[in-house]
Amino acid sequence: MEEAVMKNTVCHLRGRSEHALDAKGRLNIATRFRDALRRQADERLMVTPWHKCLRAYPLPHWEELEMTLLAQGQKRPETVKLIRYMIGGAVECTLDKQGRIQLPVGLRDDIGVTKDVVVNGMITYFEIWDKGVWEVENKPSAENFQNFEQVLLEMGLF
Repeated sequence: MEEAVMKNTVCHLRGRSEHALDAKGRLNIATRFRDALRRQADERLMVTPWHKCLRAYPLPHWEELEMTLLAQGQKRPETVKLIRYMIGGAVECTLDKQGRIQLPVGLRDDIGVTKDVVVNGMITYFEIWDKGVWEVENKPSAENFQNFEQVLLEMGLF
């Protein structure tokens, strides 16, 4: 019974941290992310390129995403390219005993990840950014915060 409950646990990936890939392209996953993966009883991640970063989805979330894409793809033919990009580019990565995943060279090259990365939690997945790209793309401005406030107001959260 306890095992069944653990498998249905929602995996919330929160927070941001900086890491350096080792010489073999391995990324040390933050302890809070490893703990969240363990709570769902599956430490496998599906990593796929997305615009200027990599997205790492816990396998259960990834499988839900695949089924949604499959169902929607039958209704919307334009999603075929999205499916080709996301599903075709995905690589399964499993945490090793030291809590690292191996990022294949092809994925790193797709988005220009060098050595220093920023890992950013997005609740159901996390992003892996080259640190230099992260700093350019995600530097907050006063305008951002005005937009953030507006979005929160519209959602009734602020």
